[in-house]
Amino acid sequence: MSEPCDLDATHARALLKSGEISARELLESCLQRADATDGAVNALVVRDDDAAKSTAQAIDDARARDEPLGPLAGLPVAIKDIQATAGLITTYGAVPFASNVPTADDGIVARVRAADAVIIGKTNTPELSIGANTVNRLFGATGNPFDPSLTCGGSSGGSAVALSCGMAPLATGSDHGGSLRIPASYCGVVAHRSTPGTVAHDERTIGRTNYSVSGPMARTVADAALLLSVVAGRDRDARRDPMAFPLDAAAFAELPAADAASLRVGVSADLGGLLVSEAVRTVFADRVERLAGIVGSIDEADIDLSDALDVDWQLRSDIFATNYHRSIHKFDPDAAGPDGGFNPNIRATYDEALNTTVLDIAKARRRQVELYRATDALFDTVDVLICPGVSVPPFDWHQLYPAEIDGQPVRNYMAWLGLSAALTVVGHPTMALPCGLDGQGTPFGLQIVGPSYSDRRLLGIAAALEAAFADDPVTARPVPDVELLSALETACRTEGRLVHASAPPQG
Repeated sequence: MSEPCDLDATHARALLKSGEISARELLESCLQRADATDGAVNALVVRDDDAAKSTAQAIDDARARDEPLGPLAGLPVAIKDIQATAGLITTYGAVPFASNVPTADDGIVARVRAADAVIIGKTNTPELSIGANTVNRLFGATGNPFDPSLTCGGSSGGSAVALSCGMAPLATGSDHGGSLRIPASYCGVVAHRSTPGTVAHDERTIGRTNYSVSGPMARTVADAALLLSVVAGRDRDARRDPMAFPLDAAAFAELPAADAASLRVGVSADLGGLLVSEAVRTVFADRVERLAGIVGSIDEADIDLSDALDVDWQLRSDIFATNYHRSIHKFDPDAAGPDGGFNPNIRATYDEALNTTVLDIAKARRRQVELYRATDALFDTVDVLICPGVSVPPFDWHQLYPAEIDGQPVRNYMAWLGLSAALTVVGHPTMALPCGLDGQGTPFGLQIVGPSYSDRRLLGIAAALEAAFADDPVTARPVPDVELLSALETACRTEGRLVHASAPPQG
């Protein structure tokens, strides 16, 4: 039976405005869903129900007095646990920060709060948000809502699962090499990785980079656009980000109409030769065939990002050295294990950075521009590029990443993420859009890519495709079995804490 927590954000917003439902009622429904399902999936790892209820009641009282309210008034929002929340524990998924209570909000959180949303809690993430399997030594693993023994992806995995299960209608996330798009694809929800600079990142450490993009996650494109209209807003914090550019953020809340039947679509199963499993290729081929009956034209895209992963690895080395050279010495190996308390992915990439030459990085930056230009040229002949969201279906969360794909070894923790990491390298705005289930009964997602700075149009196109997908039971957004999840108690919170101890060396 549908409950208030299952409402899309835009629908719930209308009901809140009309008085048909109160902010307190909506919040209570979301909290009850979290109580019922989180024992199975372990997504919402930090909560302060009393503070959330107080906020919701204050919004109801303000509405009763006919006071002006923000665009998210009364809507519960889950915050990724790498984004600081004033007065609420922010752990970054890492044991050394288990008791960290910030005194100020990150910019993205401040904008959500200023829009009169109700912050419902913090969602699980890999340690310091690095990795595409949401598991850490502090809270354990977050399980896939369609099979909690499998990964939900990462690093915004807790946010994706909270959305899928109905714990909140909106959530924040962030994305280096796919951290918005991978969990959205694995959990049957929507995410938008915007043109870098659209959402101000006030903790940026590098002046110009496609990395460290924060953004919205939701169950529908319209909901993601609504949240983007708030978090992309210009404010005092935005001035801290040298990449933030002026834009009409409020316009995202009203998307331009797009006619799916007139769209010119380019498709690629592997972006020119990246490692993609046969299981994913098979499902993608079926979705392309179905797309052909929806859009105006569909053609194989002339794109080759086969060397983008090498570029990504060099650029990540540069970024990790910049991000961590002031703090990595603070982690005591004797107290925190051989990786010094850092996510082993971070340690491996940081150590690699120390052996990387300036010339290596210079070559990667030069090649990045060439790949950007070649990709951008595609949009002279197509409106969007579509490829799979992830190269493999969800796997057992006891593995930090798959050791091989169809018999081919995976050389490091990024090599299986080629489809999303390659698109980070070129930097074009990318939607993650659910498109039914895969062969093992877990969600299958698509990445929909548009020209730089075309975010609003891309969102409109994604909304048109979403509507067309909804008409076909094979491609409609999948919904997990909440009753089944409510009856499960899994090992996510217990065994999940031990995964790093038993994992193979990263690198």
